[in-house]
Amino acid sequence: MASIVIRQLDDKVKEKLRLRAARHGRSMELEVREILRSAVKEKPRRLNLADAIRRHVDPLGGIELQIPRREALPKPVEFKR
Repeated sequence: MASIVIRQLDDKVKEKLRLRAARHGRSMELEVREILRSAVKEKPRRLNLADAIRRHVDPLGGIELQIPRREALPKPVEFKR
């Protein structure tokens, strides 16, 4: 197991770390280990569908689409009693 020394740690940071460790019921050393373990754990990449499609389509170039003109909406049907 490796060891690490952290110099010039701000007193406020150390105090917050001590309080956090106490909340979790563990020593400061164990709390730091857990923080570091969590920080370096590789997180799965979230798939963004739009980006995935763009990666496949961009090399093909773009196309121009003709957008149809908007027309007035028809009047709603009126039901008489």
